[in-house]
Amino acid sequence: MSKTAEAPTQNRVIDLKSGAHMMVLDAGIFCIFHAAGQQDPGPSGLPGIRISRAPGTPPGIVTVSTFEEDGWIGGANGAALVRVTRGPAAVLVTTYQEPGSPHDAPKLQVAQLAGPTSVSPASVAVAQPAQKAAPLPIEAAEISAHVQRVGDVAAPIGEWMGTPGSQSWIEGFAIAPKNSIPASDIEYQAVLGKGWLSPWSEGGQYCGSRGMALPILGLRVRLKGASAETHHIRLSSTFTDGSRLGPLDGTDALEAESLAPLEAFLLEIIPNAGAEAPAAKRPRAKSVKAAAKSKADAAD
Repeated sequence: MSKTAEAPTQNRVIDLKSGAHMMVLDAGIFCIFHAAGQQDPGPSGLPGIRISRAPGTPPGIVTVSTFEEDGWIGGANGAALVRVTRGPAAVLVTTYQEPGSPHDAPKLQVAQLAGPTSVSPASVAVAQPAQKAAPLPIEAAEISAHVQRVGDVAAPIGEWMGTPGSQSWIEGFAIAPKNSIPASDIEYQAVLGKGWLSPWSEGGQYCGSRGMALPILGLRVRLKGASAETHHIRLSSTFTDGSRLGPLDGTDALEAESLAPLEAFLLEIIPNAGAEAPAAKRPRAKSVKAAAKSKADAAD
């Protein structure tokens, strides 16, 4: 084969600037995220980082969950949740940069969200509530959630989601009001770590994980649109360490001081005193106008 024919194929291979690091973690749940002030990725998507189970670590001990399915967390805003069921265990952190990049490799921070995820037989026995698992989607559900060792469950707004005292944590949830307000007027976040919340999810969207044994540590709920003028949120919550918060204004994130996983929460959407939904005002105004017109017609 001629050199001319070989050249295009050779030009398709680009040697990146890369580095690999082994990170050893004890049993528990960890969040690995970018340190502040990182270089933004360029058009190629670099720099970036991939988190994966390290070679030699037995399967099933380490679980990595990221927004991308392949463990990629990008160069600035991504994060990974790592669950280690039996430690110490290693994860592989691989950095990628443009060839000849003058910048330092991306830097990471690690925060432990929860301790060892194993539970004693006694706690398992306590955690079998009279709560029935139901598959999602549940059309009539106002609140749906995935609960540890229980599965997907549903509850109406105004009743507890999860079971206080069960020691079974919530992994994720969705809120979709059916009667009180439009679902488009509510949004919510999950607490993932100290001072770290998930992106806002709109009404009906699932927030968190499912089946990964990754607990959320609290939640935050707020109203928007016309409903923010006519209603307000009230939240109560319990956590696996036995602590309880609320009822409080839902616009503040509810999380335990110990950062224990969220066990159950009670969401209430309460009408403001004297407030009426805009949709209720319009028909009455129209009726008054029509009545005035009828009186004028009668006078003529």
